Amino acid sequence: MDNKPILFLDSGIGGLPYCRHFYGQNSAEALIYVADRENFPYGPRERGELAGALIRLFEKLIPRFNPKIAAVVCNTATISALAKLRDHFSGLPFVGTVPAIKPAVLESRKRHIGVLGTGRTIEDPYTAELAARYGPDCTLFGLAAPELVEFVEYRLGRSSPEERRRMVEPYIRTLRDRGADALVLGCTHFLFLLAEFTQAAAPDIRVYDSVEGVSRRIEALLDRGNLRAALPKGGSGASLSPGPERCLILTGNREPDEDMVRWAAFYGLILRPFAGWDE
Repeated sequence: MDNKPILFLDSGIGGLPYCRHFYGQNSAEALIYVADRENFPYGPRERGELAGALIRLFEKLIPRFNPKIAAVVCNTATISALAKLRDHFSGLPFVGTVPAIKPAVLESRKRHIGVLGTGRTIEDPYTAELAARYGPDCTLFGLAAPELVEFVEYRLGRSSPEERRRMVEPYIRTLRDRGADALVLGCTHFLFLLAEFTQAAAPDIRVYDSVEGVSRRIEALLDRGNLRAALPKGGSGASLSPGPERCLILTGNREPDEDMVRWAAFYGLILRPFAGWDE
């Protein structure tokens, strides 16, 4: 048994649905969610630049929080930096997030699949390698949507249903024009628009994400290393109400905006600043 926290990291709010999915099924686990607003957005950064920034960040996070597992809930960060993070912090298990291309290619009938993500994720050879590995007969095409990442991070909380529909519909039109029957959400931020994508894509295009796969991988590491937290006495699991064992850490020196405060409350996390902890 191990009561140390699990650390989730994304460039902003994108990984929060992954975090919620995990603790909804593993309620005894403590967790720290890091929204790396200081380095947001990750998409335009060069691979080496992003890897260096994340190594420096984890050099501060690991001594401060002593996590038992780190989950990089960001496709761009995983593709760009996960291997270097594992090499640099060899004593800490890392879980990455990659586009759910495998189930898409296994289930596609038309063999035309769209992947929506940041430019870095779309352009990286690893994305094409996944498609070639699991569906060599598939045509995979990428759609970079950096403006959608910005929209989710900074405007989603104040947007109308009509505005959200307008944001996703051009991508669905492109998929239909290209003859696709599958859409892979290759950026964690896009999970916040899953309902809009699913509705716009129905009935001919299926939408895929990696939420369940990431949770299963973390659970497998917990079981393999006997790392699960001890259940509290007198109950079957810990409360999901906000508490010191579930925090949202915001990097950088800026004060959290109102939207970030609301997101933290919505996901049952205590919002805490990161500035000064490395001094």
